[in-house]
Amino acid sequence: MADATPESTFRGLPLTPDQDAEVRHYIKRKKQQGALWDTPELEAMLRDMLEPPGNDDGGLGTTVDETMAATERATASIDETMEPIEACEERNAAMETEGMRGPRR
Repeated sequence: MADATPESTFRGLPLTPDQDAEVRHYIKRKKQQGALWDTPELEAMLRDMLEPPGNDDGGLGTTVDETMAATERATASIDETMEPIEACEERNAAMETEGMRGPRR
């Protein structure tokens, strides 16, 4: 496959070779069906290709903080007089419960 450059890609957009091939395949398929190919669907596809994915997780620091807080809450449920294996099982069960509750807001 030839390298995709702005001079060779669809509308001169900075697409990867795979993205350019996907756009050209979409256009070819639409033409074969006798349908319009310059549609809002194509524009949405291009927008998705050109915009980097969003960062919905709130950052790595937030995830680490949430995990540490969940671990502390789970550890707090362990009694010091428990056997080590029982304490480990209790901690694991508490961590699963914290995980099911999801992140605190």
